[in-house]
Amino acid sequence: MENILKPKVSIIGCGSVGMRYAYALMMKGIAREITLVDVDMKKAEGEAMDLSHGLPYTDPVNIAAGEYKDIAGSDLVVVTAGKKRKSGQTRVDLLKDNIDLFKTIIPEIMKYAPDTILLIVSNPVDLLTYIAYKISGKKSSKIIGSGTLLDTARLKNEISKNCNIDSRSIHAYILGEHGDSGFPVWSKAAVGGINIETYCLLCDNKCQYKKKLEEIFNNVKTSGSAIIQRKGETSYGIGLALLKITQAILKNENAVLPVSVLIENIYGINDVYLSLPAVINSDGVRQVQNIEFNDTEKQAFLKSANVLKQLLKEVGF
Repeated sequence: MENILKPKVSIIGCGSVGMRYAYALMMKGIAREITLVDVDMKKAEGEAMDLSHGLPYTDPVNIAAGEYKDIAGSDLVVVTAGKKRKSGQTRVDLLKDNIDLFKTIIPEIMKYAPDTILLIVSNPVDLLTYIAYKISGKKSSKIIGSGTLLDTARLKNEISKNCNIDSRSIHAYILGEHGDSGFPVWSKAAVGGINIETYCLLCDNKCQYKKKLEEIFNNVKTSGSAIIQRKGETSYGIGLALLKITQAILKNENAVLPVSVLIENIYGINDVYLSLPAVINSDGVRQVQNIEFNDTEKQAFLKSANVLKQLLKEVGF
């Protein structure tokens, strides 16, 4: 990648998610230039000014509001812009609105930063990542969706609370759709290297671990709506999740992350974006891990893929 020592990141959309990410990116110090683009230029300018006032306490970084032409030279462009669902609006209607929005955003990105890696965050993220892939004409390895990285973090957090183990010592995934059909991969989940079912029995041989795992997953599924009911939006967790993806790209980490990627001939599924563990580095997606599911997980994976394919069909893709 060009400019690897001083990477440039551009953020399209200055809402809560975009700004939590921008703040985390500034604090981590892995970018030297951050460009903010929003349909509301005054808001973008205000956000850039506010962030810049913290620069005496961080690593050097240039933060500025700009237009699409100012994203030129970006190593990474992160799209958080998207319309919110209106009262009574169906998921398909929301998707159509955001497709229309992407038909204006993606060509502008391709015009001024054709070589960038694109990270899509806008919801429904798997579907819009696929749309960005189709509109841009870029290689699929250069188009990544944030996928189930946040769902996975929520899962690790729930397991951590139940097992009283640091969440960084827990290995577990939510895969598939970032949405209702996402599923936990219990067969591969481990606590400190011990399979989670074995770990539960070691802690308490009378443990009804299957019931507990169902409870944990239910807490994960409802956590987003629980936050929204209390504060109106979720943004801190996803901001840090985006930072993790960004670090893997800008630092060429070859990190394995559950992100939304193009599926090609996995369990017979093709031509749809959903989350599987993928190796992420400075080239984008180096490799999609063809993870071995048990029968229950395989069926959940196929269901998730078919849900997304049906929605794409309904909007003409």
